[in-house]
Parts: sequence; C-alpha cells; structure tokens
Amino acid sequence: MRNVNYSHGKSAGCKKQTAQIVTIPSARASNTAMSPLVTMPANLPPNVPPNEGKSESGPQTSLTVKPMAGESISGLCSRLARQLHEQASTPLHLLVFGSVRANAAIMDALGKSFGRVDWPVTWVEGDACDGGPLAGIQVHAFTGNVERLTFDGRVTGSVFTDGGAQQCIVGGLTPADKTLTRAEQTRHTLEALQAILSQAGFDLGDTVRTWFFLENILTWYDEFNHARTKIYSGVKFRTGSMPASTGVGAKNPDGTALALAAWVFRPVAGHSRAEEVASPLQCPAPAYGSSFSRAMEMPSDGGRRLFISGTASIAPGGKTLWVGDMSKQVELTMDVVEAMLRARGFTFADLTRATAYFRHSTDAGIFSEWLAANRLTTMPVVFAQCDVCRDDLLFELEADAENSVPM
Repeated sequence: MRNVNYSHGKSAGCKKQTAQIVTIPSARASNTAMSPLVTMPANLPPNVPPNEGKSESGPQTSLTVKPMAGESISGLCSRLARQLHEQASTPLHLLVFGSVRANAAIMDALGKSFGRVDWPVTWVEGDACDGGPLAGIQVHAFTGNVERLTFDGRVTGSVFTDGGAQQCIVGGLTPADKTLTRAEQTRHTLEALQAILSQAGFDLGDTVRTWFFLENILTWYDEFNHARTKIYSGVKFRTGSMPASTGVGAKNPDGTALALAAWVFRPVAGHSRAEEVASPLQCPAPAYGSSFSRAMEMPSDGGRRLFISGTASIAPGGKTLWVGDMSKQVELTMDVVEAMLRARGFTFADLTRATAYFRHSTDAGIFSEWLAANRLTTMPVVFAQCDVCRDDLLFELEADAENSVPM
C-alpha cells in the first residue's frame, strides 16, 4: 500500500487529502480460497435462476441482481455474495439503485454478506418502480489482481489489466463541499476524478464512459453541461472523442448536487484500443450542446465491449420526438439502441447490463410489454424511476454489450 498526498481541486484553501493504492491478489490464486474481499455467511439461499443476468468476458464478469418475490435485502445480498464466490470474482464496482432512506440498511447487509465492502459503490436514488426500497444492483467483477484507489478515506477506484489494456472503474465520487454552487461541485468532482486517476498513472483523457447522477436535474442540466464542456475543452481524450455517458436525475446519500462513476481505459498492447461509435439514427450529442459520445467500443484479443450511452426518443436533428406518448418513446429508443448494436455486429442477445430510466414509475409496464413482445424478457435490465434530462422525455435506456466476434 502506498499513500499519495495532493490538493483536492484548484481553489485556494483546499485541504490536503490522501489517496491510497492497495493491491488485492487474484481471486483465482486457489480453487478453494475466497477473494480476500468476499467472506461467505454460514447460510446461503439456493442458486439464482439462469435469467438473473450474468455474463463473462474473460476474467471480467457483469451481474445484475434484483429482488425476487418475498426476498429480503439480506437474502439478496447473500445471493450476490454466493454468485461472486462461485465465480471466484472480486467486485470492481457496484451500482446500486435504491432509496436513499434504505442506504444504511442495504450497505449493512452487503457488509454482513461480504465481510466488508472494500470496493467502489455508486448509490443512485432510483426507486424501484414497484415501490420497493431497492430496484437492483449491477456489479462489475474480475478474477485477476485488482488495485484499490482511495480518496479522502473512501475506496473510489479499482484498477485492473485485461484485454491488453490497463483499466480503472471509479465510483461513488461526490464533491467534498456541498455548499458550493452546482457548477463548482461539477468542476470539483471532475478535478477529483483527475487526481484519483493520476495516482495509478491514468489521465482524465483516458476516460471512455461516465455516469452523472444529478439531483434535480431538470433545474440545472444546462448549467451542468456548460461546466462539463468547459472542463472537457481542456482535455485531450486518447480516443479523440468525448466519453460515452449517462446523465439522469437522482439523489445520493451524501446530499451533494451530483455523484459520478467512470470507466477509464489505457491500452498497453498494440491490438487494444477504444473508439467512438456513432448512432445511425441520431446526430452527435455535441450538436445540441451535450458533451458525450453516443457509444464507445473497446476491441481486444478477448472480444469486444460496447458502451451505449443513455439513449432516448430524440430526432436526428436533436429535438424530442413523441412528446407525451410513452409507447412511441420506448419504440424509438429501442430502435436507436438496436441500430447502434447492429452497426457494430451486436444484437440484444449480447447485452450484459442495461438500465431503464422512467420519469413516471407507472410507465414501467409499457417497457415490460415491449420486452415481452420482442421476446427479450431475460434482458439483464434494472428498472429505475429517475428524471431524464428533458422534461418531455419519459424514458431512457443505457446498455453494455459484449461478444467475441471480431469486426
């Protein structure tokens, strides 16, 4: 473990904070030993049904777990621990969609199921559309060596090497001072991301995917975009393009204006790279003032991973289509997502993780009907009630896909 001191942000008077890098040995070091971060409880529920949402790409694994009928929070957390134990995987990042009021209880249940939580957790106030305290948990995990990055005493990053690239997932990052203006909180959060990444040899320009969860997004999305664009204007992105991204409305347990998660990718072998993927049915988002790419792909020897940004019912020219018609917004959104998948040789069957965001929880059934009509009921998707970035958008979908077919 090594410690590095640095100033958080550039403002005068900012206090010194400490970053730590801790190496976690491979979870496959023994066929019987657990990862040092995964301690199993004595009593565990049966295995999860096969459609729970599991995918593997080499040593990387994606899991989506959602509460089953009658299942307690502790039962769900124990089930997640079992799945990771069976795969000998160490969590890289947890994205939790649940009520902020349930944060303490769910984090306590995770701690009891795993022994301790020593990986980044991004908490999103995305209430379950069925009224429950937890919509679901999305997990990225790994079977090799992992380094943890800490910031201000909190684990905020996981560094690993896979597919010819050194990669890092940062999560649960919030501004240190919530009394600042929302634009300043945005700037400080991105500056903190840069500071964290620098400890492991990365740069903000290595970022390929971001998630921004903004409290009361509809009151300041333009302000956020201006702050993000100003920072990005000084960044030379390795891919030549801005990261794929999601920006939706959600509270976080720290009570700050925003929370951030990011995926960072730096090739260490000639065959590995990251590149922007355009949408065949929509214009680039910067054309209407949003600083992100529609999708980002990372090809490597082990296969290809595609990150599709948050996607909604937007016309090629950037205007909202089908205002007030949820069914039509779902249909167009999924047509746009499918077009991006097919443009890169993927199908819906290759999805490893997805999140469906609903402005109104009562609209969730419309998307369920679409999934049933298209025989996609096993899609690993979490339904969350969150505002989308425009008040006339009712639905948004983000997705990851993986396959081993070269382009």
